[in-house]
Amino acid sequence: MTQDIVLASGSSIRAQLLRNAGVAVTVAPVAVDEAAIRAALLAEAANPRAIADALAETKARKAAARHPGALVIGCDQVLEHRGRILAKPASPDDAIAQLGILRGGTHRLLSAAVVYQDGEPLWRHVGVVRLHMRAVSDAYVSDYVARNWSSIREAVGCYKLEEEGVRLFDKIEGDYFSVLGLPLVELLSWLSLRGALPA
Repeated sequence: MTQDIVLASGSSIRAQLLRNAGVAVTVAPVAVDEAAIRAALLAEAANPRAIADALAETKARKAAARHPGALVIGCDQVLEHRGRILAKPASPDDAIAQLGILRGGTHRLLSAAVVYQDGEPLWRHVGVVRLHMRAVSDAYVSDYVARNWSSIREAVGCYKLEEEGVRLFDKIEGDYFSVLGLPLVELLSWLSLRGALPA
């Protein structure tokens, strides 16, 4: 028997991924103070995986309270580079600085999804991807940010792999969907096993 499925995220790409996979999903983003949660967890020496999971769970729990009986998916993505967590860029200059830090090296994206129903966590997963960024020039970085700022301003890492951002990389180890912000294959498998999707 199918159930109502709610996505507690305003991310258009996450909703598109689910709908492209044939999942009828209601989009119901919730507001949480991500910076405060992240800062509190960092103060407790939480690792990036725990931070991504906690942020996703906070969103799922909050949205589940507003959607009784539904399966509510909370998501979050964290970028970790040499032990440091980077946030979404605050300005084009910030994006240029972040890309300057990431280029020529490897960083990790951790994409967490947590499913809640009626105040209880039912499933969780964190997809981890390692990305190797080319040693692109200062000029390319500046031009790239200028061309893409309206799109990448909400993207952790200052790139979108489904757009021009893919040109920044020479190697990616891990799941493409997790780079986009959702461990889709694992989530669909669980939803099917639970009977929330036709199998």
